[in-house]
Amino acid sequence: MAAPLLLRNRNYRLLFTAGALTNLGDGFILLALPWLATLMTRDPVAIAAVAAAGRLPWLFFALPAGVIADMTDRRKLIARADLLRAVIVLAILMLALSEPVPGAIWALAGLAFVLGAAEVIRDNAAQTILPDIVATTDLEAANGQMWTAEQLTGQFIGPPLAGLLIAAGIAIPFGLDVVALVLAAGFVWLISLSPRAPVQQGFRKALMQGIRFMRSDTLLLRLAIVLGIANFLATATITVQVLFAQEVLGLSATEYGFVLSVAALGAVTGSLIAPRLSRLIGVQPCLYLSIAGWAVGYALIGISSSGVVMALAMFGVMTAAMIWNVITVSWRQRRIPSELLGRVNSIYRCFGWGSMPLGALAGGTVVALMETDLGRDLALRMPFLIAAGCCLLLLIYATLRLRLD
Repeated sequence: MAAPLLLRNRNYRLLFTAGALTNLGDGFILLALPWLATLMTRDPVAIAAVAAAGRLPWLFFALPAGVIADMTDRRKLIARADLLRAVIVLAILMLALSEPVPGAIWALAGLAFVLGAAEVIRDNAAQTILPDIVATTDLEAANGQMWTAEQLTGQFIGPPLAGLLIAAGIAIPFGLDVVALVLAAGFVWLISLSPRAPVQQGFRKALMQGIRFMRSDTLLLRLAIVLGIANFLATATITVQVLFAQEVLGLSATEYGFVLSVAALGAVTGSLIAPRLSRLIGVQPCLYLSIAGWAVGYALIGISSSGVVMALAMFGVMTAAMIWNVITVSWRQRRIPSELLGRVNSIYRCFGWGSMPLGALAGGTVVALMETDLGRDLALRMPFLIAAGCCLLLLIYATLRLRLD
């Protein structure tokens, strides 16, 4: 019987550990950054702007990040991006310790944008390097384990711990994130890989080669567009989620952190069952189940007035999301040639993640526009109800146009 992947593959073990550390820090930021924003203002549009700023780099830098990943040493690129993120989070820490001043929320948005830019480079390189580290037959297992670690540290442990730490001081979670990022960079630097022949053509020519491949693969392009719409809807709900938890459900920072932890359990469940579920029922039914799970979860949150119901609904949404991630990322890593993976992967994620800042702005705008006529309570529910209806339309489209088998 073969030894577990983490035990028999040193490079994967180092990458896994680094990913767990960075995701733990991301878990701190997940709660601490929007919470810091709410301490600066109660304006939903301003809070949405901070969330949008963190995702906007996927729209601007995803394509260049893919070319860079194919033209440089991916290992060093990941490590340097983590160190850069540590410096940026340190700047956010200093802002959190400063006396509140007018316009501080926009300084926070600016730092969130720069942090997001470094994250684009890091995440694209990390997903691209995985096929160089594990065998093709191990991709589902590796992706499942990486997603599981991400959710355990970034959603289950990080947010509730950040909620507890915020009670002692809003700057503490940011300080711990700095430490985690520096350690992660060290682990990635220890990875040992055979030299890979970098792309020898110019930047523009290399980028166009990736774009041509993406345009020629209709199914890959459709999948990217569906992901973009799904992430638009997810970010629209996440943006107002903290206000919904505070004002409609009356949750404290600690209680909201535990709601996020239940969602993380759903993500861990989805990551663990996805490889086996895809073998049992096939990739196509898994795709349908994922989209249906999003629709049901958003609808339950939109009609609920209970933190327990919200937590259970988020459990379902995140389970579905991780099943989607494991099956589609593994499918993509096999489908795209290794020499093009960085560029095509970045184009795919530009579609999939570039919509997120627009979703963040849309979530805050929906609340602001509907608050006068519908009242604050119902206005905060509307992004979830709209997302549920849109996911039903996505499910219909998937049954007609997405065939991964």
